[in-house]
Amino acid sequence: MPPSVETTRRAALGVLAATGAFAAAGTRSEAQTASKTFVLVHGTWHGGWCWRRVTDALERKGHKVYAPSLTGVADRSHLLTRDVNLTTHANDVANLIKWEDLKDVVLVGHSSAGFVITQAAEQIGPQVGSIVYLDAFVPQVGDSLISLANPGPRKALEEAVARGDLVAKPVPAAAFNVNEKDRAWVDAKCTPHPLAAVVEKVTAAGAYEKIARKTYIRATGFKSPVFDETLAKMKAMSGWKTYEVASGHDVMVDRPDQLVDILLEVA
Repeated sequence: MPPSVETTRRAALGVLAATGAFAAAGTRSEAQTASKTFVLVHGTWHGGWCWRRVTDALERKGHKVYAPSLTGVADRSHLLTRDVNLTTHANDVANLIKWEDLKDVVLVGHSSAGFVITQAAEQIGPQVGSIVYLDAFVPQVGDSLISLANPGPRKALEEAVARGDLVAKPVPAAAFNVNEKDRAWVDAKCTPHPLAAVVEKVTAAGAYEKIARKTYIRATGFKSPVFDETLAKMKAMSGWKTYEVASGHDVMVDRPDQLVDILLEVA
């Protein structure tokens, strides 16, 4: 028996309602997953390679990611000279953002790259929508990596400077409590770091404070009184989000999925 006109009308209305709800849900989903641009900056001895797991995960989710190696290390180790310093590395990051015409960037600095992104923000602060210090130094004017480093590393760096060395030699991944499975890989990839980059003092450090979204992430599996103090300071300051991750210092290696979740949350 054929359906009545009223039954047909109701069925059609039901299809339209379901389609409308689906369209609305799709719109909300698209808004929630809008593409973001990430610039990930590595710390001492590392290179862009250390972000590979994070980069892959973010790109699979439709985001644009840049993870450059700074001048003089990793795939750019052939550019090492005595002139490569903190200013060089800040320019590496600032020029990438300028030449690629990047906007509303999520700028992430790991460890000593806290110096790099702080200095780079002086040039490209308006292009940065979110700045993330990942188990990193948050320096002020006049600070250098040597001046803020823990006593052990500071002594080694000071001795290298006194000898007139070109580079600071890598320390074992185990010293950063990298998970045992990845230690050999990290050790094989790390390269000597330009010593001038850890000696040069920060010359300006106010622009990062004006960035709308500021985040500090602490890797609790790595002992560092300096980073503990920084975390406590940022927890007490308005305008900062803070996170603690049960991980060694190389969070991007040990806990890439958790780091991706945090980065998307603060983007």
